[in-house]
Amino acid sequence: MRRFVDQGAIFAGYVGIGMALVLAIAFELIIPVQTLVFVLAPLMGVLIGVYANVRSERWRPRTRVLANSAYAAVVTGVAVTVLYVVLRLVFIYGDTGALPDGTSLSCNTGPDCIYARYVNVGQAEDLAPLGITDGATLGAAAWRELLVFGGALIVLTVAGGLIGGAIRSFSKLPTSAPLPASRPHAS
Repeated sequence: MRRFVDQGAIFAGYVGIGMALVLAIAFELIIPVQTLVFVLAPLMGVLIGVYANVRSERWRPRTRVLANSAYAAVVTGVAVTVLYVVLRLVFIYGDTGALPDGTSLSCNTGPDCIYARYVNVGQAEDLAPLGITDGATLGAAAWRELLVFGGALIVLTVAGGLIGGAIRSFSKLPTSAPLPASRPHAS
């Protein structure tokens, strides 16, 4: 039975899930700069695309190298997307309206409180042209944004993975070095 991808690529997919977990936690929770997730996604794809073939000890045929890279990158891209979306949803639907001064906004937990925050700082008029006029429309806009950004994360990661696979498949094959001649030992 022939497999579509090598066993090493399947293992690399698991490694990619771990990389996605670290990336999402590091740049969404510890250092909340989501832009870095998008900047690092293609680099993560390149690494996992190369690693899938290193783990498989595969250099050729190119189609198999690219298949290994694509598989590991898709698994990694889906993992980082799921983690990114879940963490964003926690922040969107977990907002209780609490303010730093110990008071609380009068709102329902979730997008309604986020909208109330915008109203509280006078930015509601900035959202109106976007069709965001209350918590429900803000929640719907957030879901649309997450779908677009989630798809972008998958595309960026897979593109990086295919670049990594191409790098590996077009690299010069390693040559076997002859074993050094035995030297007689002095007795």
